[in-house]
This record gives sequence, C-alpha cells and structure tokens, in this order.
Amino acid sequence: MSLLGMPFVDTGADTALHVVALVVMVGTVTALAVGFWKIHELPINKAHKEEHHQLGLITALTWIGFVWHWVWVLAVFVAFIDGEKALRRLRDIWHEPADRQQSTLEENNNA
Repeated sequence: MSLLGMPFVDTGADTALHVVALVVMVGTVTALAVGFWKIHELPINKAHKEEHHQLGLITALTWIGFVWHWVWVLAVFVAFIDGEKALRRLRDIWHEPADRQQSTLEENNNA
C-alpha cells in the first residue's frame, strides 16, 4: 500500500463507510433540530404546567420568536416570572411604613 493511496476506494468498505457517515450526519442534524425545538417550546410547556393566565400571549410570543429571537426572550420572562406576585411585592414595598424601611436599610448596612 502506498502512502499516497486511498485505502478503501472502489471497495465494499467504501460504500459502507459512506452509509455510516450518512447515518451519523442525519442523526446529528435530527438531534440538533429536536433539541432546538424542545428549548424553543420551553416557555409554552412551563405556562401549561403552571396554568398561566397569559397562555395565549406566551404561545404567540414563542411562535414569533422563531423569526425575531428577542421576542422569544420576552416569552421566557412572561412564562417564568409571576407578574401578579411581583406587582403585589412592589405594592407592599411602596406602602411599607418609612420607619420599617429605615430599619431594613440599617440592618442591610450593618450586615
């Protein structure tokens, strides 16, 4: 055998190696597509699981996110952040008495 010669050219092994390469390539592309799809559907699955009130919005944002990827990020935020709970917390902070806010600030500075 020559150093410059191809070892499997014009043999049955050549065809078998091409078939193996094709199977590996198709499997890799399929695995990447399925993985991308599962990651992309993450906000919709989370919204269904949590029975989110904005399910329609999250679904629309997820589908639009295929074209404009930044919109998908909005879908993730809407799906994973409980807006009602966050607004209640902001309201409580806003209406918190001034003396309690001062004591909280002092505790944080002392820590």
